[in-house]
Amino acid sequence: MADGAVPLQSAAREEAYALPLADLNPAQPALFQADAMWPIFERLRKEAPVHYTSEHEFGPYWSITKYNDIMAVDTNHQVFSSEGGITIAEQTAGAGPLPMFIAMDPPKHDIQRKTVSPAVSPGNLTRIEPLIRERAAQILDSLPIGQEFDWVDLVSKELTAMTLATLFDVPQVDRRKLTYWSDVVTAAPGQGLVDSIEQKMEIFVEYHAYFTELWNQRVNSEPKDDLISMLAHSPATRNMEPREYFGNIVLLTVGGNDTTRNTISGSILALNQNPDQYKKLRDNPGLIPSMVSETIRWQTPLAHMRRRALVDFEFGGKTIRKGDKVIMWYVSGNRDDEVIDNPNAYIIDRDRPRTHLSFGFGIHRCVGNRLAELQLTIIWEEILKRFPEIVVTGEPKRVYSSFVKGYETLPVIIPSRT
Repeated sequence: MADGAVPLQSAAREEAYALPLADLNPAQPALFQADAMWPIFERLRKEAPVHYTSEHEFGPYWSITKYNDIMAVDTNHQVFSSEGGITIAEQTAGAGPLPMFIAMDPPKHDIQRKTVSPAVSPGNLTRIEPLIRERAAQILDSLPIGQEFDWVDLVSKELTAMTLATLFDVPQVDRRKLTYWSDVVTAAPGQGLVDSIEQKMEIFVEYHAYFTELWNQRVNSEPKDDLISMLAHSPATRNMEPREYFGNIVLLTVGGNDTTRNTISGSILALNQNPDQYKKLRDNPGLIPSMVSETIRWQTPLAHMRRRALVDFEFGGKTIRKGDKVIMWYVSGNRDDEVIDNPNAYIIDRDRPRTHLSFGFGIHRCVGNRLAELQLTIIWEEILKRFPEIVVTGEPKRVYSSFVKGYETLPVIIPSRT
């Protein structure tokens, strides 16, 4: 566990209810790293589901914390714009925010999204499913038995990096570069991965150069079905500016990496914290698809998305002004007891396990959601064939971020093979 996590957790509820409502500030990475943000969201859902935080390092912002309110914002791009960025932090790479289709409004968003969506179409997923299964089997068969190891490193990162390398059609030997660059994109300077914004920008130069070379190769070759070829050859995207191409590469790298990887890790943790559910799964592997959806809800691998108000707008009894930053807290909406029964419990056979906000709603709903579910389903089908149990042996180290809700490490032991 990260230093200071236990004190933060123990004090979190008391502080969340002791502070004046106006002073509540859920966007604190340290709270997320300590898994101590829950009481703040609980209070906001009860007392101020549309809440204004006036002081924050990235400027004032509105928090939307209830399920149906989040859906209302997420599906109203006419009022709540994605232009300029999707996180509370101002993501920069050189001169301002990188353009990417998730941070665009229609019609440009729709055109660019349509260009890459064939890579994750049902037909393509059917084509790559055997490859994902073969890799999952290789990864699991290589794990040590009876020895502690880091599940994040040997399993979660490995499977998602292999799949992402296939979607980009880059050499598998480079797959961990994709993982590293994805982590750098969302890393806060001074928290272990990068020391400064300057260092982050230096890494971005290397990242940009790698994918520029790939663009140059693909644009001068016959079109194929990888993501870069799609962007290089589609009439809608082949003339995009280099920064816009790179912005979309960043989006696809992070989107293809963080969500699946952190939910794979989250599934191991959740089942260990809920041994009755783990037994239920072992007794009935047919529950895997339902367990996958429940884990995606329970984990909520991306905690929030940001919008900006295009006009003054009355919402939830408050006036959101034109230009205001609006944060949709998916992590809170997924614990809203007015929509989800017993939402803090992990229940793998819920009646409606796909009722969750983790993939977003409306035009920006995660383009790779079915690929994420497929990878999670396959890894668990293969796990249950091999291992009676995977035992978490210590606290995970969580990511220092109020955007990526994930794990740096998760120590486990596999006592035996089936």
